[in-house]
Amino acid sequence: MILTIDIGNTNITLGGFDGDKLAFVARLSTNTAQTADEYAGKISATLGLYRVEPTAVRGAILSSVVPPLNAAVREAIRFICGVDALVVGPGIKTGLNIHCDHPASVGSDLICACVAAQQLYGSPALIVDMGTVTKMMVIDHRGTFIGVSFMPGAAMGLRALSDGTAQLPQVSLEPPGGLLGKNTADCMRSGAVYGNASMIDGMIDRFREELGEELPVYATGGLASAVVPYCRHEVRLDEHLILRGLYLLYQKNNK
Repeated sequence: MILTIDIGNTNITLGGFDGDKLAFVARLSTNTAQTADEYAGKISATLGLYRVEPTAVRGAILSSVVPPLNAAVREAIRFICGVDALVVGPGIKTGLNIHCDHPASVGSDLICACVAAQQLYGSPALIVDMGTVTKMMVIDHRGTFIGVSFMPGAAMGLRALSDGTAQLPQVSLEPPGGLLGKNTADCMRSGAVYGNASMIDGMIDRFREELGEELPVYATGGLASAVVPYCRHEVRLDEHLILRGLYLLYQKNNK
């Protein structure tokens, strides 16, 4: 089994690939205060939950947008499974051309999503990654990463409403009863779900107009399934595109 780890601002997503099959997906809370030993305990418990023996893990690879956690998570994996996890970053073979001002600054999660989209679905493509931040990135006909746009994520918007007002509560991101909310929670959910779906639809229109072509659109990320069904454009949902990209990169760098 190959263990893939995506360290995000809110969650750490673990995926186990048995051959080319994604056998399990699990999420842990991101916490920079936790030690390697604490993460080792959590990851070990997660493997046990899915009945995966640590000795069955023959390799691991991680992407991260939280650099302070990289060493702790790698040490945890080494302690549990006895393997050194590859880290997506400078020096790793991706096969992806990056056309931007500072290629080394492109997030490893973006690289993984683009590698997976290109190899699994082809290019050109517009990829929407909906996590703490909503990211919309484009790869062109040659498979070149040509840019990305960042927007506040749907859950971040809900938290901002609650934290910045006196009477709005914390609510979960889930489908509202309708566009016009009849209670405070549904009013907030309506804006978060329909508002983000409309934002994605509008950005798709603008990307297509600027690039002059009908780009196919793929969506991934922990929040995508809550919002994408309400988009008016056709958007193909692949919630685990980053994990699939990590697995493809592991294969590319272990031939």
